[in-house]
Amino acid sequence: MGRQIVQCANFVTPRSGGLRTAMRHLAQGYAAAGHEVVQIVPDRFDGIEYTPWGRIEFVKAPAVPGTGYRVILQPGRVIHRLERLGPDRVEVHDRLTLRGLGRWARAEGIGSLVISHERLDQLAGRCLPPHSKTLRRAVDASNRGLADGFDTVVCTTDWAAEEFRRLSTANLAQIPLGVDLVGFHPANYDEELRARLTPHGEALLVTAVRLSPEKAPMRVVETVRELGRRGRRVRAVIAGDGPLRARLERAAAGLPITFLGFVTERAELAHLLATADVVVAPGPIETFGLAALEALASGTPVVVDSGSALPEVIGSAGFAVPGEPESFAGAVEALLEVSRERARNAARDRAECFPWSATTRGFLTAHGLSAAPAPAGAWS
Repeated sequence: MGRQIVQCANFVTPRSGGLRTAMRHLAQGYAAAGHEVVQIVPDRFDGIEYTPWGRIEFVKAPAVPGTGYRVILQPGRVIHRLERLGPDRVEVHDRLTLRGLGRWARAEGIGSLVISHERLDQLAGRCLPPHSKTLRRAVDASNRGLADGFDTVVCTTDWAAEEFRRLSTANLAQIPLGVDLVGFHPANYDEELRARLTPHGEALLVTAVRLSPEKAPMRVVETVRELGRRGRRVRAVIAGDGPLRARLERAAAGLPITFLGFVTERAELAHLLATADVVVAPGPIETFGLAALEALASGTPVVVDSGSALPEVIGSAGFAVPGEPESFAGAVEALLEVSRERARNAARDRAECFPWSATTRGFLTAHGLSAAPAPAGAWS
């Protein structure tokens, strides 16, 4: 018998990336398993959208200046919808204003689960001294309160789970996210696209990232500058938009960098990733990194920050290096020396360890709902 699962989140827009993608794939998996799915997310106005897997209920919410995101500041408006829906399970993809939904669900006898998509100590460490005892105490108190409020806390990598493990969080589950292995595939390599982007035969670097401070996109600009100093002929293509775009374009003046803006069509992004020689994922505090995994599924090796969760995800299908442009440039050069066939096979093999079907099973198990075992070899 199917159950109703309600997913609640902030920071989801039609132009957002990993969080929206993860929620959609989970919703599709839940629906395929016979469950009813409703999403509650912020928007400019209240409203409802029907999809093949369920429906989305929009809650009018204010914009966060300079981010392009909206945040529901009145969680009571979400609770009102939950009271009307009467769900069997509540799944929260937010640790800010919606963290209280777990305690509401517990009082109502409803199962609850929260996904920690950010590592709080790393986010806070960008504003405060990262090794401050005051910071550590505040982060630990916040994480302990989050875990106490829900039946289960889900993290997607060891790196993301570390700040909960140091608290001996008993209700912690680790479930990797997945990747669309059909939509993102090496067969999407596009010779005509490559000819348009690199008419002089340069190596093609691609970055798919939100242009915001926490994603550190300036590293891509500086990496291209460093590669130019080394005499490497490259063309970088940045797919994404955000508050730093104008600043990045000024910094990139005179460099072989093309800014595509936000790529609306997933098929267009899939062709771009499959056609690249190397994908650069600059984010220093990524807790999973779906864009990097989509690149691997496309058969393209990646360069990532060694201080993030991404080394766990990419395995040997790329290089994890410190965040300095010199390190990134060196890793790009090393990957350009690897044969395309070898790099493509290693990347695709790694991506196939992360099917969405395995992720869905893991989340259904965390919800206490029946789920078949994951395929052999998944998440290895």
